Amino acid sequence: MPDQPDQPEHLVSLYHLNDLGPAELRRLLPGHTDLRITEIGPDEDPRDHLETLATATVVLAPLEKERRITAELLDVMEQCRLIQSVAVGFDGVDHRAAAERGIPVANLPGFNTDAVADWTVGALLYLLRPYAFGHAKIERGEWGPEGVRGRDVSSLTVGIAGFGNIGRAVARRLDAFGARILVHDPVPSEPGREYVDLDELAARSNVLTLHMPLNNATRGLIGDALLQRMPRGSWIVNAGRGGVLDEEAVVRALDSGQLAGAALDVFTEEPLPASSPLRGRTDVLLNPHAAGVTHEAYHNLRASVIDSLDLVLSGKPPRNVVNGVAPDQARV
Repeated sequence: MPDQPDQPEHLVSLYHLNDLGPAELRRLLPGHTDLRITEIGPDEDPRDHLETLATATVVLAPLEKERRITAELLDVMEQCRLIQSVAVGFDGVDHRAAAERGIPVANLPGFNTDAVADWTVGALLYLLRPYAFGHAKIERGEWGPEGVRGRDVSSLTVGIAGFGNIGRAVARRLDAFGARILVHDPVPSEPGREYVDLDELAARSNVLTLHMPLNNATRGLIGDALLQRMPRGSWIVNAGRGGVLDEEAVVRALDSGQLAGAALDVFTEEPLPASSPLRGRTDVLLNPHAAGVTHEAYHNLRASVIDSLDLVLSGKPPRNVVNGVAPDQARV
């Protein structure tokens, strides 16, 4: 596609959290005075804004699956040089279709690593040591250890499925507790860890914590068969992607006693439907996809997205491209 040097950069945002509206984006990008900024709000259908997308050079991807940037939208985005996910995940864009069109898709790895790892370990402790039950017991005027006897983390084997930034951060925290760590990941990234296949991970783990991406290979991967391989009375924690874990299988495993408890930050359907059988259980901890939400993560995210936008708007190649589009393959 020919260069269009006289065309001003056009940033189109389909992202609406963390106060990153047009005014704030302009304030944080003072070096780009000619930058045009357009917001397609959370209640708007991107398909109603094809003319706007046709002139976009950089796009902030939505978080909502209902507003996903599809192949249909990508076909009109002929000037787009980058789609930036404002998250670690990039479910808001068809990244394969973008790659076919030479459009890089980038994410923001690492900005909430500590936040998610902290939540994961905290959720595990919540399951192992029934804090809420003990609190409720005192509130009822009762006393004594009945019903609050828990487990030492050091006595357990924890299987970590997905060993990227967050998985490794969880492992470091659990090392300090003395737990035995097993890892499943297609790419060994940390020497000295014990890497096993997924079946063995399940069979040997008292706790299974999930930090896997959601794709065609992982969708529904953790289901009845794998949960039945775990030692009876085990626990599962999911702070990765909701669709990786079969929630109905989790309910069946809880009802049968195969699982002793589950902690879930992410779900196949979000918000979690009112009819979900996961609700109302004392053996389940539910969290509204907020494991990565801390004050520190908020500031890290804002700094990371602005740095990424500034880089590309300054004519440099993007960082953290997730769909394999190399700089020499990308649009200029």
